[in-house]
Amino acid sequence: MTKVKTVTASMLIIGDEILSGRTKDANLTHLSLWLNRMGVQLKEVRVIPDVGQVIQDAVNELRRQYDYVFTTGGIGPTHDDITAENIAKAFDVPFVQSEKSLALLQQHFGSENISDARLRMTMIPEGATLIKNPVSTAPGFQMENVFVMAGIPVVMHSMLLDLEKRIFGGDEMLCKTIHVFEGESFFAEMLEEIEQDFPHVSLGSYPFFRNKRYGASFVLRSQVEEELEAALDMLKLKIGAMGKEYFDGEAKL
Repeated sequence: MTKVKTVTASMLIIGDEILSGRTKDANLTHLSLWLNRMGVQLKEVRVIPDVGQVIQDAVNELRRQYDYVFTTGGIGPTHDDITAENIAKAFDVPFVQSEKSLALLQQHFGSENISDARLRMTMIPEGATLIKNPVSTAPGFQMENVFVMAGIPVVMHSMLLDLEKRIFGGDEMLCKTIHVFEGESFFAEMLEEIEQDFPHVSLGSYPFFRNKRYGASFVLRSQVEEELEAALDMLKLKIGAMGKEYFDGEAKL
């Protein structure tokens, strides 16, 4: 039997401004692509408000369900940045000032410029380790398998650089794509049969409209290369047997 090592993650996007539509999230795609490179599969994403109990409940549920949890948003200097203190409550540990974080801000801004608002950003759950912020200095933090990061995209993206040696992935998820200029309904039964024949392969069908033509992309994903190639060969064979034509990759615009 083929043994596959799968490592999973979830993402919590925290912020009323995301839910209201005032701010567009720009972190999800970046994080998912980064995790793919790290051998980690992003399995669930939630967008939640700046409500303490909601943050606590979501963090506790997800950290027990997945190998890693990544949160973005709510660790800034204002009154509605409540993520950090509620991570502490979720883990039932004290919310304390990080001397290392304070020293970083003092070095960056000068001791005379450390306002009460900036001091808020030096508070972390007891036992957490800092995540470097090469853009604006104020760090994120890691609490066990939960990584708490800024919501500002350029800052969040830079924080991931500090996590590359902390994340341990599984077998790489491989991907193959073909497309047809036919309605996906013609292939529904075929796709289901192939997915049943190859238990380590997932097969998605995605309709499109390109160059005034309708069609569908068939995306095969697997951590087992042999099964992926075999499933792709079978899919091509079955499409050909129907008298239909397929093309490698995604349809070009």
